[in-house]
Parts: sequence; structure tokens; C-alpha cells
Amino acid sequence: MTLSRYLLKKSVSDLQVEKRPEEDCLKRSLGPVSLISLGIGAIIGTGIFVLTGHAAAEHAGPAIVLSFVLGGIACAFAGLCYTEFAALIPVAGSAYTYAYATLGELVAWIIGWDLIIEYAISASTVAVGWSGYVVSFLKDFGIVLPPQLTSSLGSEIKGAGGAVLSHGVFNLPAFLVVLALSLLLVVGVSESAAFNGVIVIIKLTVIVAFIAIGVGHIDPANWTPFIPAPVVDAKGEPHYGLFGILRGAGVLFFAYIGFDAVSTAAQEAKNPQRDMPLGILGSLFICTILYILVSGILTGIIPYTKLNVPDPIALGVDHIGLQWFSSLVKIGAIAGLTSVMLVSLYGQTRIFYTMSLDGLIPPLFSNLHPRFKTPAVATLLLGVFVGIVAGLAPLDLLGELVSIGTLFAFIVVSAGVLFLRYNQPTLERPFRCPGLPFVPIASILACLALMIGLPGDTWIRLFVWLLLGLAIYFGYGRKHSKLTGKAG
Repeated sequence: MTLSRYLLKKSVSDLQVEKRPEEDCLKRSLGPVSLISLGIGAIIGTGIFVLTGHAAAEHAGPAIVLSFVLGGIACAFAGLCYTEFAALIPVAGSAYTYAYATLGELVAWIIGWDLIIEYAISASTVAVGWSGYVVSFLKDFGIVLPPQLTSSLGSEIKGAGGAVLSHGVFNLPAFLVVLALSLLLVVGVSESAAFNGVIVIIKLTVIVAFIAIGVGHIDPANWTPFIPAPVVDAKGEPHYGLFGILRGAGVLFFAYIGFDAVSTAAQEAKNPQRDMPLGILGSLFICTILYILVSGILTGIIPYTKLNVPDPIALGVDHIGLQWFSSLVKIGAIAGLTSVMLVSLYGQTRIFYTMSLDGLIPPLFSNLHPRFKTPAVATLLLGVFVGIVAGLAPLDLLGELVSIGTLFAFIVVSAGVLFLRYNQPTLERPFRCPGLPFVPIASILACLALMIGLPGDTWIRLFVWLLLGLAIYFGYGRKHSKLTGKAG
């Protein structure tokens, strides 16, 4: 077996005309508004409603604003690269498909496997945050769920005095919401997009209201010092300072993957060459501005040291003294996190769909429901897997793993744009990434810098996951690959 077999590529021209019988294809039903809404649905969620407080309290302090700026800059560079590919190759599959066209099958498999971290594990992460907000919201009405069934396996459940009362068994609300959204995705993408659009309106209304109300309650003293002095804790972990800003950006980065999720919808966009750039760049721009405003106002309302809680925005509203608005914030957070899960699950099923068409994973992942024209079996299997992970794993472990997986995928896409521009310069590109070679190189360097800011055990988990993926590829994928099979 020669190395060249693993470097075989799909030609861009073949990808552009790749078709299946109409009755066995995904339906093109999404316009630019739906695509922008899809991106906002995925981006605005855990980053604002859950992890902003943790990142500020543990890593960056008030300079969490700069962490979001760094993340936004890295995403802007990567987003321009994604947009060129999404307009050039308007099919499902996102970074996996782009890697197949530029770097070969083996790299495409690695990225496809990595994207499971970016989407499936991301949905698990968000489900854990969703559960926390739902439990808090129900408590406002005197409904208390058993903590053993709302916490990850083995997590400590403490009483008012800090004593450990029991341990978590399974996060049941997180599991159930994933299954419910999976069933919605089975029904159809247009129905799911309409549901997502309603949710996006709800959470944007809450966020804009928080900005409008909160700006009048900022205490500038809470921003001093803006960049807290660096410290090292008892475990030897560094906090704050310039490294803290970088670490905060790395922790929060996965919250930006919504624009990537838009690229997975290319095969269901009505006019992908026109609409994909609008969906990707439009949603990224809107959400970056909102992240910066919310994090700045939140750390101005309440000292950053008090923000390491599951519901930091609700805490900020309580600090202002608007109890009625706190409940609305929780509703907005629940809605926001719901849409993030919906889009993440959607994106993962479309990547599985494309990988299955290529023969790298079993055919059941590309079988479409005869009525709904959605990959129903794959969606339900994914829902069960994501729900179990959400029920068992803690939030912090999942969040950092998603970030490093996302950054790795962005690096490959950026390298692919650079390679294809020089390798096939005459291709007709509906959208051209500006500033070559600067923008792709800047994207690669920015993503590498954010990866460096993540802890060593997160790197270990990434490598273990990739090794497992390689074992599956050499055990199944390469033997069933339609492309390498044609090559003999």
C-alpha cells in the first residue's frame, strides 16, 4: 500500500457537480436569513450564558473582553477561508469536504473525525449548561429536581456549609433535551430552521435588553485592574496576566463555531454561491460584537472574582436588583442554548452524511428518511451518543476539548485554501478570500496561539481521540472508500 493512495483527492469540479437522484437528496430550502439565523443560533449560547463568567473569574478578569477580541480576530481570518470554500464547493461536509479536495483522503478522515469533537461534543457541552439553567429556572417556581439526576457522574453535591452530601449519577435533563432536538431534526431541516429562528429572536431580545439595562449599572472600579496580575495556584496552574487572556480566548473559542455550522448547510442552501458568504460572515460579525459588549458590561456590573457560576448573566441581573429580569434572562439562556444544540447536532449529521457517501463510514449514516428526506437513523444514533456524554461528563472537560478540536479544524481549512489557490489558481471562485497569503497564514498562527493556551491534558485527549480515529480508518474506512476503491 503506497502513501499516494492515502493522498488521493476529490477534484473540485467533481464536487461541484456531485449529485444523487432527486428523491434521495437533501432539500435546498435555506435562504440567507435562515443561514445567518443558523449561525447566530450556534454562536450565541454557552459562550455568553455559561462560560463567560468562568473564563473571567479563572483566567482573564475584566480583560475577558480582549479574549473575545482575540477569538473574533482568529475567527474572522478562518471565516474568510471557510467562505471561499463554502461558495466554491457548495455541498455538505464542511472542513471534511474541503480537506478531501485539497489535502487528500487521510487528512480528510482526520478532520472528519476531529469534527465529531467540534459538533457532537459541543452539543454535549451545551446540554450540560442548558440543564444548569433549567434547574435554576425551575427553582424560582419551587420545583427542585434531585441533584443526583442533574449532575455529571461522580461530581460532588455540596450542602450550604460546603460539606459533600452526595455525588452525581446522571444529568437526566441534558440527556432528554438532546433526544428531543434529535427527533425535531428527523422531521426536517426547514421545520428545524423555523424553530431555530424563533429561538434566535428570543435570545437576541434578552441579550439586547441586558446590554441596554446593564450599561447604566456599570461600576468602573470593577474594571480595575483591567488585566489582573498573573498568579500561579497551588496546582502550578497560571492565571490572569497576558497568558490568562490567551487562555480565556482558548476556553471560549468553541462558542464561535456557529459560522462553521453554516458551511455544513451548503447542500441545503437555495443559492449557495451568494448566500453562504452572507451566512458565514454575517453571523460571525453580529455575534462577535454582542460577545464583546456583554462581557464588558457583565464584568463592569459585578466583580470578576464572583462570576465563576453556571449562570453569570442571571447573577449580574440579580446584582442590579431586577429579579423579574433574572427569570427572563434564564428563559433567554435556555432558548439560546437550545438553538446551539440544535445547530450542532444538525452540523454533525451532515458531516456523517457526506463521509458515508464517500464510503468511510457505514451506509446507514447517509440513508434518508423516505418522507422527511433527512438522515434519520444517523440523527437518532448521534442523539443517543451525545445525550449519554452530556449525562456523564462535566462541563469544563468538555468545553476545552471542543475548543482544541475546533481550532485544529480551522487550521486545516486555512491551509487548504492556501494550497488550492496556488495548486489550482484558475478555478472560478464565487468568493475569494482577500489578502492571500496573509489571511490564511494569520488564521493558522492565531489558531495555533490559542491552542497553546490550552492545558496539556486537553492536548493528550485530542491525540488519543485522533489515534482512535486512525484505527477506525485503517480498520474500516480505507477498505470501503469509494475513491481509493476506484484507484485500485
